[in-house]
Amino acid sequence: RRFNMSLPMRILSLDSNSHDLKALTRDVSYRGLYFLAEAEFKLGSAIEFIITLTEQVTRSGDVNIRCHGQIVRTEATQNGKKGVAAKIDRYEFLHAAA
Repeated sequence: RRFNMSLPMRILSLDSNSHDLKALTRDVSYRGLYFLAEAEFKLGSAIEFIITLTEQVTRSGDVNIRCHGQIVRTEATQNGKKGVAAKIDRYEFLHAAA
């Protein structure tokens, strides 16, 4: 089941020459997500990102979840950003200071 949720996320750079990217989710499920970003992604490539469940969602405080996955689809959107679907292979909840 997918949940339509616009959550902030940070895509972590997998090499030392790049910066982290900010993006927003469009929908999230247990095994994957779809997000909008201003970058190109290669099909099949590994991705590591942190999704923030905001206080409005958790009703207590922000919760960060670090995820590892793989890009499964990309598409152009009307607003000029890329729509990206990724599967989630594993995840972990981060401590509040992370």
